[in-house]
Amino acid sequence: METHSTLLERRTNLLGPSVPTFYEDPVHIVRGKGVWLWDNSGRKYLDCYNNVPHVGHCHPKVVEAIYNQSSTLNTHTRYLHEGILDYVDHLTSKFSEKFTSAIIACSGSEANDVALRMAQVISGNKGIICTDNTYHGNTSLVSQIGSRTVPIGGYSNIISQIPSPIGTKTRYDKIDENENEKLANIVQEKIDEFQESGVGLACLIICPFFANEGFPTLRKGFLEPIISKVRAAGGLVIADEVQPGFGRVGNNWWGHQSIGFEPDIVTLGKPMGNGYPVAAIVSSNENIGIFRKRFRYFNTFGGNPVAMAAAQSTLKVIEEENLVQHAYTVGQRALHKLNNLVAKYDCLGVARGSGLFFGAEVCDGEGNPDAHMTKLIVNSMREKGVLINSLGRHKSILKIRPPLPIENQEIDFLINTLDEVLDSLARSHN
Repeated sequence: METHSTLLERRTNLLGPSVPTFYEDPVHIVRGKGVWLWDNSGRKYLDCYNNVPHVGHCHPKVVEAIYNQSSTLNTHTRYLHEGILDYVDHLTSKFSEKFTSAIIACSGSEANDVALRMAQVISGNKGIICTDNTYHGNTSLVSQIGSRTVPIGGYSNIISQIPSPIGTKTRYDKIDENENEKLANIVQEKIDEFQESGVGLACLIICPFFANEGFPTLRKGFLEPIISKVRAAGGLVIADEVQPGFGRVGNNWWGHQSIGFEPDIVTLGKPMGNGYPVAAIVSSNENIGIFRKRFRYFNTFGGNPVAMAAAQSTLKVIEEENLVQHAYTVGQRALHKLNNLVAKYDCLGVARGSGLFFGAEVCDGEGNPDAHMTKLIVNSMREKGVLINSLGRHKSILKIRPPLPIENQEIDFLINTLDEVLDSLARSHN
């Protein structure tokens, strides 16, 4: 069996340099089941990071659905097939009444690309407003609204970024109760700039959980003044639900329901097929009709029968296993236990999150973001058999995002392991 160093060398030679891996000592995963992963030596890891296996790694019902459909038929949507119709009918039932139709794609990047173009067609304008510490995908257009790497040639004049909301109270800062009004004023400035340049406003695109921004704690209704400015200017609101969607944030199916607004377009991806590549753009029949008449959009693999079988089975499992409520209940327990660690260790600032997407900021003695300590914690957790990661503007927020079927005893194992790691690091730094 190949060593890590050999595999890493082959990756560089065959996939190109700078292909990222998690952890300083990458994990060679060979098998998964439920919320557990096994490496090539047989070691078991609690997966508290991956949101793609939404209902658990290799869920037997999803595996069976994929196998059965693969054994029967797989082609594209130029032929009639009930699978895509049954799925979209089932999917849209989880939204408000205005969401009646969907376009099926293969990835969140594709979904967001289509959504942005749809907003431009419907509004008749080009301008796109996004936050300044976000990620929405990899296409040429979508990469323009990302903040990880400046696009070649710089940002287009149709892209304008606003500050990511802070929201969360820390040990050292007070909540700015007027933050949303201040952001709304910035949005208005961006709208005015678009209008003066002749670009006009097409849309605001946001993750309603602000996941990559560090999932700040925001009150329900926080976005109302911002969205009002966008709609008054004729722009549409796109909710990127790739990370918070399908019940991850608990109690609600979608992040936009939790924070309290109704978007015009919703994009879905990652967890939709529990690992099978499938994504969607959900909106009204009117909006999708306007887009299709302009672009005559077709995706060879989007909506294929196997993808629809995977997505339909995943949706049914969420319902049958009551995973939306489960995410809320177990998530509340996890956040409570995490808050106990915040009270115990100076390096933890504030626990934050909702449902089964939670974590805590890591800071130094003066309350500054501590990316180095965050990295030590993440890698130490990996060494002890628990996989988590980090995110946020400074990579200083622990990111914990397990498959939804995780149970209380596994949450206890996660928190107890984190306690051991923090205790060990505290001792080594004294």
